[in-house]
Amino acid sequence: MHRFFVHSSCLQGDTVVLQGDIVHQIKDVLRLQPGDSIVVLDDSGWEYQVRIRGLEQEQVSGQIEQKVLTRTEPRAKITLYQSLLKGDKLEWVLQKGTELGVVEFVPTVSDRCIISSVNDVSKSKFERWQRIILEAAEQSRRARLPRLHPPVLLPQACERARLADLAVMPWEEESKRTLRSMLTDWAPIPVKVQGKHTLVTRRPFSIHIFIGPEGGFTPREVDQARRYSIVPVSLGARILRAETAALAAATIVLYQLEDI
Repeated sequence: MHRFFVHSSCLQGDTVVLQGDIVHQIKDVLRLQPGDSIVVLDDSGWEYQVRIRGLEQEQVSGQIEQKVLTRTEPRAKITLYQSLLKGDKLEWVLQKGTELGVVEFVPTVSDRCIISSVNDVSKSKFERWQRIILEAAEQSRRARLPRLHPPVLLPQACERARLADLAVMPWEEESKRTLRSMLTDWAPIPVKVQGKHTLVTRRPFSIHIFIGPEGGFTPREVDQARRYSIVPVSLGARILRAETAALAAATIVLYQLEDI
Protein backbone atom coordinates (compact mmCIF):
# COMPACT_ATOMS: atom_id res chain seq x y z
CA MET A 1 0.00 0.00 0.00
CA HIS A 2 1.10 3.53 -0.69
CA ARG A 3 2.35 5.43 2.35
CA PHE A 4 1.93 9.13 3.15
CA PHE A 5 3.28 11.27 5.97
CA VAL A 6 0.58 13.71 7.08
CA HIS A 7 0.09 16.32 9.78
CA SER A 8 -1.60 14.99 12.91
CA SER A 9 -4.49 17.43 12.34
CA CYS A 10 -5.54 15.26 9.35
CA LEU A 11 -6.55 12.53 11.81
CA GLN A 12 -10.01 13.23 13.18
CA GLY A 13 -11.18 10.39 15.38
CA ASP A 14 -11.52 7.33 13.18
CA THR A 15 -11.45 9.33 9.94
CA VAL A 16 -8.71 10.95 7.87
CA VAL A 17 -9.11 14.07 5.75
CA LEU A 18 -6.28 14.80 3.33
CA GLN A 19 -5.70 18.03 1.44
CA GLY A 20 -2.98 19.71 -0.60
CA ASP A 21 -0.45 17.91 -2.80
CA ILE A 22 -1.43 14.47 -1.49
CA VAL A 23 -4.85 14.82 -3.14
CA HIS A 24 -3.23 15.28 -6.56
CA GLN A 25 -0.93 12.33 -5.97
CA ILE A 26 -3.77 10.02 -4.91
CA LYS A 27 -6.25 11.06 -7.60
CA ASP A 28 -4.21 11.99 -10.63
CA VAL A 29 -0.87 10.19 -10.24
CA LEU A 30 -1.79 6.93 -8.51
CA ARG A 31 -5.42 7.01 -9.71
CA LEU A 32 -6.69 5.41 -6.52
CA GLN A 33 -10.43 4.91 -6.11
CA PRO A 34 -12.90 4.68 -3.21
CA GLY A 35 -12.38 1.32 -1.55
CA ASP A 36 -8.62 1.34 -2.09
CA SER A 37 -6.38 1.27 0.99
CA ILE A 38 -3.45 3.51 1.88
CA VAL A 39 -1.23 3.95 4.93
CA VAL A 40 -0.87 7.34 6.61
CA LEU A 41 1.75 8.23 9.22
CA ASP A 42 1.63 11.17 11.61
CA ASP A 43 5.38 11.14 12.44
CA SER A 44 4.69 9.71 15.91
CA GLY A 45 5.78 6.13 15.20
CA TRP A 46 2.23 4.95 14.51
CA GLU A 47 0.83 4.05 11.11
CA TYR A 48 -2.84 3.97 10.17
CA GLN A 49 -4.36 1.73 7.52
CA VAL A 50 -7.03 3.80 5.82
CA ARG A 51 -9.80 2.82 3.42
CA ILE A 52 -10.56 5.63 0.97
CA ARG A 53 -14.22 6.69 1.18
CA GLY A 54 -14.45 9.95 -0.72
CA LEU A 55 -12.54 11.64 -3.55
CA GLU A 56 -13.41 15.28 -4.02
CA GLN A 57 -11.83 18.10 -5.98
CA GLU A 58 -9.62 19.34 -3.15
CA GLN A 59 -9.69 16.63 -0.52
CA VAL A 60 -9.64 12.89 0.06
CA SER A 61 -11.40 11.32 3.03
CA GLY A 62 -11.03 7.85 4.47
CA GLN A 63 -11.84 5.52 7.35
CA ILE A 64 -9.13 4.31 9.73
CA GLU A 65 -9.34 0.52 9.86
CA GLN A 66 -6.19 -0.33 11.79
CA LYS A 67 -3.57 1.40 13.94
CA VAL A 68 -0.15 -0.25 14.24
CA LEU A 69 3.07 0.78 16.01
CA THR A 70 5.77 0.75 13.35
CA ARG A 71 9.11 -0.79 14.34
CA THR A 72 11.32 0.24 11.46
CA GLU A 73 13.25 3.01 13.21
CA PRO A 74 16.85 2.23 14.23
CA ARG A 75 17.79 2.30 17.91
CA ALA A 76 21.00 4.12 17.02
CA LYS A 77 20.15 7.76 16.32
CA ILE A 78 22.51 9.08 13.65
CA THR A 79 22.85 12.77 12.93
CA LEU A 80 24.71 13.43 9.69
CA TYR A 81 26.56 16.74 9.30
CA GLN A 82 27.10 16.75 5.55
CA SER A 83 29.22 19.53 4.09
CA LEU A 84 27.52 21.10 1.08
CA LEU A 85 28.42 19.37 -2.17
CA LYS A 86 28.37 20.22 -5.85
CA GLY A 87 25.40 19.52 -8.09
CA ASP A 88 22.85 17.01 -6.87
CA LYS A 89 25.26 14.97 -4.73
CA LEU A 90 23.78 16.25 -1.48
CA GLU A 91 20.32 15.25 -2.68
CA TRP A 92 21.63 11.72 -3.21
CA VAL A 93 23.03 11.65 0.34
CA LEU A 94 19.70 12.84 1.76
CA GLN A 95 17.74 10.22 -0.16
CA LYS A 96 19.99 7.25 0.59
CA GLY A 97 20.70 8.37 4.15
CA THR A 98 16.96 8.43 4.81
CA GLU A 99 16.61 4.92 3.40
CA LEU A 100 19.41 3.66 5.66
CA GLY A 101 17.97 5.19 8.84
CA VAL A 102 19.65 8.56 9.48
CA VAL A 103 17.37 10.55 11.81
CA GLU A 104 18.76 14.07 11.34
CA PHE A 105 20.58 15.89 8.57
CA VAL A 106 22.53 19.11 9.16
CA PRO A 107 23.90 20.70 5.94
CA THR A 108 27.21 22.26 6.91
CA VAL A 109 29.41 24.97 5.41
CA SER A 110 33.11 24.15 5.75
CA ASP A 111 36.25 25.69 4.27
CA ARG A 112 36.31 23.79 0.98
CA CYS A 113 32.59 24.00 0.23
CA ILE A 114 31.45 25.53 -3.03
CA ILE A 115 29.57 28.19 -1.05
CA SER A 116 30.85 30.20 1.88
CA SER A 117 27.61 31.37 3.50
CA VAL A 118 24.55 29.59 4.84
CA ASN A 119 22.48 32.33 3.22
CA ASP A 120 23.47 31.03 -0.22
CA VAL A 121 21.08 28.10 0.21
CA SER A 122 17.79 29.26 -1.29
CA LYS A 123 14.39 28.56 0.19
CA SER A 124 13.39 26.59 -2.90
CA LYS A 125 16.46 24.37 -2.65
CA PHE A 126 15.82 23.69 1.04
CA GLU A 127 12.19 22.80 0.27
CA ARG A 128 13.37 20.44 -2.48
CA TRP A 129 15.65 18.71 0.03
CA GLN A 130 12.68 18.28 2.36
CA ARG A 131 10.61 16.70 -0.42
CA ILE A 132 13.41 14.27 -1.24
CA ILE A 133 13.56 13.17 2.40
CA LEU A 134 9.78 12.84 2.57
CA GLU A 135 9.55 10.66 -0.54
CA ALA A 136 12.48 8.49 0.57
CA ALA A 137 10.95 8.03 4.03
CA GLU A 138 7.63 6.93 2.53
CA GLN A 139 9.31 4.56 0.07
CA SER A 140 11.58 2.95 2.69
CA ARG A 141 8.79 2.47 5.26
CA ARG A 142 10.24 4.81 7.84
CA ALA A 143 8.05 5.36 10.87
CA ARG A 144 9.35 8.86 11.49
CA LEU A 145 10.35 11.61 9.13
CA PRO A 146 14.06 12.49 9.38
CA ARG A 147 14.59 16.09 10.40
CA LEU A 148 16.38 18.46 8.06
CA HIS A 149 18.02 21.37 9.88
CA PRO A 150 18.87 24.71 8.28
CA PRO A 151 22.48 24.96 7.06
CA VAL A 152 25.06 25.93 9.68
CA LEU A 153 28.74 26.85 9.74
CA LEU A 154 31.13 24.13 10.93
CA PRO A 155 31.85 25.79 14.32
CA GLN A 156 28.11 25.86 15.05
CA ALA A 157 27.83 22.22 14.03
CA CYS A 158 30.68 21.28 16.36
CA GLU A 159 29.02 23.09 19.24
CA ARG A 160 25.77 21.25 18.55
CA ALA A 161 27.54 17.87 18.64
CA ARG A 162 28.57 18.35 22.27
CA LEU A 163 25.38 16.55 23.37
CA ALA A 164 26.09 13.39 21.38
CA ASP A 165 27.18 10.12 22.98
CA LEU A 166 29.75 9.82 20.20
CA ALA A 167 30.85 12.32 17.57
CA VAL A 168 33.23 11.29 14.79
CA MET A 169 34.82 12.95 11.77
CA PRO A 170 35.99 10.60 8.99
CA TRP A 171 39.23 12.09 7.68
CA GLU A 172 41.61 10.71 5.08
CA GLU A 173 44.69 11.75 7.08
CA GLU A 174 43.70 9.68 10.13
CA SER A 175 45.50 6.33 10.11
CA LYS A 176 45.37 4.94 13.66
CA ARG A 177 41.77 5.13 14.87
CA THR A 178 38.98 3.56 12.81
CA LEU A 179 35.25 4.16 13.05
CA ARG A 180 34.75 0.49 13.88
CA SER A 181 37.20 0.64 16.79
CA MET A 182 35.40 3.67 18.20
CA LEU A 183 32.19 1.64 18.30
CA THR A 184 33.66 -1.61 19.62
CA ASP A 185 35.85 0.03 22.27
CA TRP A 186 33.02 2.03 23.79
CA ALA A 187 33.86 2.78 27.43
CA PRO A 188 32.42 0.31 29.96
CA ILE A 189 30.24 1.71 32.73
CA PRO A 190 29.57 0.29 36.22
CA VAL A 191 26.13 -1.19 36.86
CA LYS A 192 24.64 -3.22 39.69
CA VAL A 193 23.64 -6.78 38.81
CA GLN A 194 22.11 -8.99 41.53
CA GLY A 195 23.57 -6.80 44.25
CA LYS A 196 27.08 -6.72 42.81
CA HIS A 197 28.76 -4.03 40.77
CA THR A 198 30.11 -5.05 37.40
CA LEU A 199 31.23 -3.39 34.19
CA VAL A 200 29.14 -3.58 31.05
CA THR A 201 29.60 -1.94 27.68
CA ARG A 202 27.01 0.72 27.04
CA ARG A 203 25.96 1.13 23.44
CA PRO A 204 26.15 4.72 22.18
CA PHE A 205 22.64 6.00 21.56
CA SER A 206 23.25 9.21 19.62
CA ILE A 207 26.05 9.20 17.04
CA HIS A 208 26.98 12.37 15.17
CA ILE A 209 28.96 11.97 11.94
CA PHE A 210 30.81 14.84 10.22
CA ILE A 211 31.51 14.45 6.50
CA GLY A 212 33.63 16.91 4.57
CA PRO A 213 33.07 18.37 1.08
CA GLU A 214 34.99 17.57 -2.08
CA GLY A 215 38.60 17.86 -0.96
CA GLY A 216 37.79 16.95 2.63
CA PHE A 217 38.25 18.87 5.85
CA THR A 218 41.33 21.02 6.36
CA PRO A 219 43.79 20.25 9.19
CA ARG A 220 42.63 23.46 10.88
CA GLU A 221 39.03 22.23 10.88
CA VAL A 222 40.03 18.84 12.26
CA ASP A 223 41.94 20.50 15.10
CA GLN A 224 38.91 22.66 15.79
CA ALA A 225 36.67 19.57 15.90
CA ARG A 226 39.01 17.86 18.37
CA ARG A 227 38.49 20.72 20.79
CA TYR A 228 34.79 19.79 20.82
CA SER A 229 35.61 16.11 21.53
CA ILE A 230 34.83 15.12 17.93
CA VAL A 231 37.12 12.21 17.08
CA PRO A 232 38.84 11.93 13.66
CA VAL A 233 38.50 8.38 12.32
CA SER A 234 39.53 6.39 9.28
CA LEU A 235 37.12 4.61 6.92
CA GLY A 236 39.92 2.50 5.43
CA ALA A 237 42.89 2.75 3.12
CA ARG A 238 40.93 3.86 0.07
CA ILE A 239 39.87 7.47 -0.51
CA LEU A 240 36.09 7.78 -0.79
CA ARG A 241 34.08 10.50 -2.45
CA ALA A 242 32.25 12.73 0.00
CA GLU A 243 28.84 11.27 -0.79
CA THR A 244 30.20 7.71 -0.55
CA ALA A 245 31.87 8.42 2.78
CA ALA A 246 28.60 9.65 4.29
CA LEU A 247 26.71 6.48 3.45
CA ALA A 248 29.62 4.19 4.28
CA ALA A 249 29.97 5.74 7.74
CA ALA A 250 26.25 5.50 8.45
CA THR A 251 26.19 1.87 7.33
CA ILE A 252 29.18 0.95 9.50
CA VAL A 253 27.53 2.48 12.56
CA LEU A 254 24.20 0.76 11.97
CA TYR A 255 25.85 -2.60 11.24
CA GLN A 256 28.17 -2.47 14.24
CA LEU A 257 25.26 -1.58 16.53
CA GLU A 258 23.13 -4.37 15.02
CA ASP A 259 20.63 -2.00 13.42
CA ILE A 260 21.11 -3.18 9.86
